[in-house]
Amino acid sequence: MPDSPYLVTSDKVEIDAPASFVWDILIDLPRYPEWNPYTVKVESTLRLGEPVNLYLPDPTRNGELLHVVEHLAAFDRPTLLSWEMTATADNPDAARRDQIIEPLGEARCRYHSTDLFLGPTAPTVMAQHGEWVRQGFSAIAHALKQRAETLYREARAAQTA
Repeated sequence: MPDSPYLVTSDKVEIDAPASFVWDILIDLPRYPEWNPYTVKVESTLRLGEPVNLYLPDPTRNGELLHVVEHLAAFDRPTLLSWEMTATADNPDAARRDQIIEPLGEARCRYHSTDLFLGPTAPTVMAQHGEWVRQGFSAIAHALKQRAETLYREARAAQTA
């Protein structure tokens, strides 16, 4: 990812679970409401180029959701899941979100995500929403760690029982 003043990066978390296990949680979109505090609902076929409907808690209207439509840009099992928004005549905002899983061994990995704001509105979007996005992505990273480690421990315990 190139250095940019319009790049938001989440906390990096090390997860005591295999990268493929964490990947399976990331692509299990129907279960996002069970663990994801920022992207509380996602609808997508997970086919490249097709829409990804994201639903986020609206920071200005309590209890309301923002609906954002992006498109799947990368699906590289088990290391990179990306979607992006391209500028249109109706909406000049553009961005690319990458969720990165780095294997650190057989049963350990590191996760973080980035959002690169693009296009003519990038400075404004960064100024108005950059910190909210960073906090949200960091919340996802920590929630993913907790979910993956809990489910992985349970799966291992079930195997030995």
